[in-house]
Amino acid sequence: MQSANKENQFVVCISNQDYPASLEVRKIYQVIPDANATQHQMIRVIDESGEDYLYPSIYFVPIQLPKAAESAFSIAS
Repeated sequence: MQSANKENQFVVCISNQDYPASLEVRKIYQVIPDANATQHQMIRVIDESGEDYLYPSIYFVPIQLPKAAESAFSIAS
């Protein structure tokens, strides 16, 4: 799951099977780059707990947000 902008990558959740308390279908999540996770078909996202966790990458579809919207979806630095 690659994006031109390595700083801010976003995905939309398309499945929350096995994780209904942690993920919401149709919600946008910010990706935390993790090369090791990618090798195992996993993706690290900031979930409903506010923490980053690994989930199966098939639960998400990468999206590109307009620049004006990126700051609203990015985690605070």
